[in-house]
Amino acid sequence: MVIPFSAVKAADPAKGKQIFQQNCASCHNVHKKLTGPALAGVEGRWSDKKLLHQWIRNSASVLASGDKYANNLFNEYNKTAMTAFPALTDEEIDDILAYVKVEEAKPVGGAKPEAGTATAGAKEEGSDNSLLFGIITLILAVVALILMQINSNLNKLAGDKEGQPTPEPIPFYKNKAYIALAILVLFMVGGYFTIQGAIGLGRQKDYMPEQPIFYSHKVHAGINQINCLYCHAGAEKSKHAMIPSENICMNCHKAIKEYTGPELFTAEGKKVDGTAEIAKLYDYVGWDADKGKYTKPGRPIEWTKIHNLPDHVYFNHSQHVVAGKQQCQTCHGNITEMDEVHQFTDLSMGWCINCHRTTKVQFADNNYYSIFEKLHQDIKDKKIDSVTVEMVGGTECQKCHY
Repeated sequence: MVIPFSAVKAADPAKGKQIFQQNCASCHNVHKKLTGPALAGVEGRWSDKKLLHQWIRNSASVLASGDKYANNLFNEYNKTAMTAFPALTDEEIDDILAYVKVEEAKPVGGAKPEAGTATAGAKEEGSDNSLLFGIITLILAVVALILMQINSNLNKLAGDKEGQPTPEPIPFYKNKAYIALAILVLFMVGGYFTIQGAIGLGRQKDYMPEQPIFYSHKVHAGINQINCLYCHAGAEKSKHAMIPSENICMNCHKAIKEYTGPELFTAEGKKVDGTAEIAKLYDYVGWDADKGKYTKPGRPIEWTKIHNLPDHVYFNHSQHVVAGKQQCQTCHGNITEMDEVHQFTDLSMGWCINCHRTTKVQFADNNYYSIFEKLHQDIKDKKIDSVTVEMVGGTECQKCHY
């Protein structure tokens, strides 16, 4: 006679980690109190594991049963109701608890990143060699003048030795040819810098002002992969991308009170305390992290705008993001790698026009371009294989200057 039996399946911490991150991480941390309590030792705090399972699935039912520990916990956290997870099975809850046990055994904070690597990365800067080239050119010019003077003196000595009278050489600062050459060089160099200065009026390439709070796009958009549109919701709906209001920040930072990511550095290489920067946010909005509530009136964060266009230029974010299907990086550079945001390009008219001349629009299956019947027909007839922004009027003056 064969007796059927089912083996008890061991809990899987790896699977538990995945479930925890999907369902629990927004309110709970293993070692720290967030919206809910720290989970280290959670099984020991409950008298019955079945009751803990029931609490995770539906905390309201446990509170209704009158359980003392559950009601004390509910009152301690300002009567904030825990999200119900009725779909979680016993195995999945055990996987979560196994993951919590693994994490609570690890040292708080985890391994620290190598300081040398972070510092080197923070101090790495794009170098501009124009000054170096200018200094080298000046040195070579001085050496050339000295050699010419030496050559003149040697010719005079050789002539004197052979009995051939040689007129006294004219000092270079009195030589009309040298003076004319120097004036021509100064005129060309001065003209070049004057023209470059005039062209660059109002342009702010590489502009990187100091902000009231050190906000790292590398941490938020890069490491944590927060979608740009979560904070800059206007980018696909209006002319302006919009600076997010403080409540957008607090959606996450009510729970995230400490910075535990890679070390942060300013462009000058100065180390930044991420937790202290979060505390600045709390001060601006009037949030008391210990009490978990707003205790004083908030005040606006005076961010400094980085990307500025002249008043006579019209630019619409939604047109580029929705109709043009452009990524943020096209105009803003590799924003996911910037701790401190700087202006990636000069945003000049020439830069925009060159982009419009070369950028292909998503012409097929895009209702925005449905009125360009001739271009659609040319594609069908294989006269052209694609359409650029210029072909739909992207270089006409009135597009940006009406």
